[in-house]
Amino acid sequence: MNFFSRFKNRFSLACLILITHSITACNSSQDKQRQVSVDGAAVGFPVSLAVAEEYQKVKADAEVSVASSGTGGGISKFCNGDIDIVGASRTIKDEEIKKCKTKKIEFVELPIALDGIAVIANRKNNFAKCLTIKELEKMWKAKSDGKVLSWNQINPKFPNQKLRLYAPASDTGTFDYFTQAVTKKAKNSRTDYTPSHNQNLLVQGVAGDASALGYVGISYYIQNQDKLNLVAVESPTGKCEKPVPVDNVVKNIYTPLSRPLFIYVSKKSLDTKPSVKEFVDFYLENSWKWVDSVGYVALPDEAYVKVKQKFAKGETGTKFKKAKPGQPITNFI
Repeated sequence: MNFFSRFKNRFSLACLILITHSITACNSSQDKQRQVSVDGAAVGFPVSLAVAEEYQKVKADAEVSVASSGTGGGISKFCNGDIDIVGASRTIKDEEIKKCKTKKIEFVELPIALDGIAVIANRKNNFAKCLTIKELEKMWKAKSDGKVLSWNQINPKFPNQKLRLYAPASDTGTFDYFTQAVTKKAKNSRTDYTPSHNQNLLVQGVAGDASALGYVGISYYIQNQDKLNLVAVESPTGKCEKPVPVDNVVKNIYTPLSRPLFIYVSKKSLDTKPSVKEFVDFYLENSWKWVDSVGYVALPDEAYVKVKQKFAKGETGTKFKKAKPGQPITNFI
């Protein structure tokens, strides 16, 4: 079965799980104790779907709902106490931590995989083979809004051809991480680009526009590599690197556009719902089996050990706020 068939099946499963969840919501408190709710980033969503599918094979009475409303939307629900677990493609923000605190929501921060943000161009683009971070910054920084409109403004060697940009919406984790990594400021992005919460739509936009450039999670490129060019990014060492998962992402060679993916687990849910702890234990023990197949990168072995130890201790709060792109993940678990 290919990736698209697996993803379609898992998406159908997610819909079924959500329907089941809504039907049982009015049942007894004992039923509610079996329910586990997951929402959050589109990047990482296939991993959570796969884990939920397998978990329900071994735990027949489990009721796991999995949805994807984006990192920002998921964390908002999480901090309201509406869900047990949120998937995130960036670290939780200070204002989100404050919101959680006002609702007395403590969280356990667990990295579950690594991802590389892929810079993509149209197949007809034969000149943007490698871009520097400075060139990407010139493309995407806020001051370029309405001013940097052609490729030769990025590099005089590029043709005088209109530049059209596609990227995730501004409330997504991928947008936040890319903007911080490229412009050094979280809110320093131009707004005159085509946004979408659905990264498959971004892929379609770039694939159908000879002047286009965009960025997506690496899994979206892998699914559509016959339709796109993957643009290399110059690393701090001066080499042009691509987000080849095992070779460059896990070794922090593709920097600064490699990142960890997370789940944040409600401490309150862990304390009051045994089903949540059971599900997260299963998640940490088994998620690596599906990480590679859906286009992400498994954590180093030592990182998995430290993540399990952290969860067993119930250690709350975030350490990754201090992490900078390219730093080893094990330093912050």
